[in-house]
Amino acid sequence: MTTQHHHGDEHQHDHQQCVDHALAAAEHVCARDGVRFTTLRRRVLELVWQSHKPLGAYDILETLSRDDGRRAAPPTVYRALDFLLDNGLIHRIASLNAFIGCTSPEHSHQGQFLICRECRVAIELDHSDIHQAIEHSAQAHGFAVESETVEVLGLCRQCRSH
Repeated sequence: MTTQHHHGDEHQHDHQQCVDHALAAAEHVCARDGVRFTTLRRRVLELVWQSHKPLGAYDILETLSRDDGRRAAPPTVYRALDFLLDNGLIHRIASLNAFIGCTSPEHSHQGQFLICRECRVAIELDHSDIHQAIEHSAQAHGFAVESETVEVLGLCRQCRSH
């Protein structure tokens, strides 16, 4: 299954629908798991979902300060990001030191991403074959996988057409 965070034509894409779906899914996951989805956690998730491009913690801090008038300290934002990560609501893109919303927070899965090196858009994949190949290879080496994120760098369709 391929879940895209980016659609070929941004002009035809109703991005608010993505944000609304993400917030509703987060509310459901938090209620199901009995954890608090505070106002700040909700706002940070909303900011992460503002575009389909990974967002850094300092970008989030800047937006909170500029748009919301909040004087959120970095540790507060990092705690919110840790909460969202721990509850499967976002993924961390290590190569960009940034975060992106999870398209399927209802079920636990590993992060697999196609990342455009030009526009920085990230496309989330959810292929069990990739996960199984990693697990199989790790077991063959006696290695116990604790966390898995696959990041593939390249050019998206839109950037390739320019």
